[in-house]
Amino acid sequence: MMGIFRVSDSSSMASSHFTNKSLIRSRSAASLFVSFLFSHLSFCAASISATPPTPPLKVSGTHHSNPRIIIIVLTVLGIFITWGLLMAFLSFLRFRIRRKPKRVVDDAERGTVSGTPIVPNLPDSGEIFCEKNNFSVRRFSWNEIERLTMNFSRVIGEGGFSTVFLAYFTDSTLGALKIHSSSERLNRVFRQELEILLQVRHENIVKFLGYCDEREEGALLFEYVPKGSLQEKLHDRGSDHSVLSWRRRMSIAFQLAEAIEYLHDSCSPQIVHCDIKASNILLDEQLNCKLCDFGFAKMGFSSMVVPSSMNPVMGSPGYIDPHYLRTGIPSKKNDVYSFGVILLELITGIEAFCSEKEQLLTSIAGPILGDSKRVVEMADPRLAGEFDLEEAIAMASISVLCLRQQPSLRPSMAEILRTMREQISSFIDSTRGKTGDA
Repeated sequence: MMGIFRVSDSSSMASSHFTNKSLIRSRSAASLFVSFLFSHLSFCAASISATPPTPPLKVSGTHHSNPRIIIIVLTVLGIFITWGLLMAFLSFLRFRIRRKPKRVVDDAERGTVSGTPIVPNLPDSGEIFCEKNNFSVRRFSWNEIERLTMNFSRVIGEGGFSTVFLAYFTDSTLGALKIHSSSERLNRVFRQELEILLQVRHENIVKFLGYCDEREEGALLFEYVPKGSLQEKLHDRGSDHSVLSWRRRMSIAFQLAEAIEYLHDSCSPQIVHCDIKASNILLDEQLNCKLCDFGFAKMGFSSMVVPSSMNPVMGSPGYIDPHYLRTGIPSKKNDVYSFGVILLELITGIEAFCSEKEQLLTSIAGPILGDSKRVVEMADPRLAGEFDLEEAIAMASISVLCLRQQPSLRPSMAEILRTMREQISSFIDSTRGKTGDA
């Protein structure tokens, strides 16, 4: 800071000379700093070059402003203002990105979900061709979903994590629209189920028609299967009192085995359903099997995951493999166990789990089915004896093998199919593809 100097004696003159030299050095340092700034800010260079040379420093009794100091101050202020505007602009961009609608299948749009190729460059809407399995599905907008369901007017099914609505197509055919509940975990369930559905196509697996991922509550559209589920057909004592014949029961068992074997051995990567149960087996007009609900399914290496809060053990009482319940590690043998329970239901007509008695079918029928001579005791009395005893014994034997406690001792689905073909091949050939009896 410049002050007022007295020049009354030589010491004062020396002091004044020393001060001027210090100021000149300060000016030189400031000049170097300004030159550095100007070399990086071209917009300031022109103004600096136009500035006249600074006159020699004059020491006087009054305070004068230095033009170079003013330029430095203005330059620094300009830098800070520019920096502030840039940061404000970047913050605005981040805000806009966060406000964009969340898309559940972002990875699918880039061609992968959890590292597995699906389809490249999914469009905003329209038909999507799944080249791997040679079929097409449609990606719907939410407005289209609302129109198809007549604004979600008719509920045809409800579960713990989703609701199913009836969909009406313009050609008068019907569909079933599954809406997942909105939550972070269920978004992952939707992503997983969509990933698997884009990989599978089998005549005994419910046909996947399309999906919508515009909102957090994902939507999956399937063919409508009109005859309800095996659970309803076997155990519902409601208005429809018709009893599934033995021939139809064996046909359903064989078709279900084919569907599971397809998932285990023909899909790449292999798929474990993890929730085989009577209510997930739908029946079409000819009472053919249609396996559905892949919400708990595992695919490829993702099936070998130790349970955690993010990957809880899921399943249904009466069907879930005790080994899976203990270890939390899913495998194809989990589905084999559940298939064995389905066979027991078809033979006996008894539910897999009685909630009133808290009793498992496996604990009731297991000891009896071990003795082939006692199988007739467990046959569904509603059949009134109209069943093939040899086939019943064969199916009971397969069920016993499926229900072994040690998974490694259970047969594969391929082995089960081979056994069924050997023992009831003429029956399967004569009934498959026909309407048959109920």
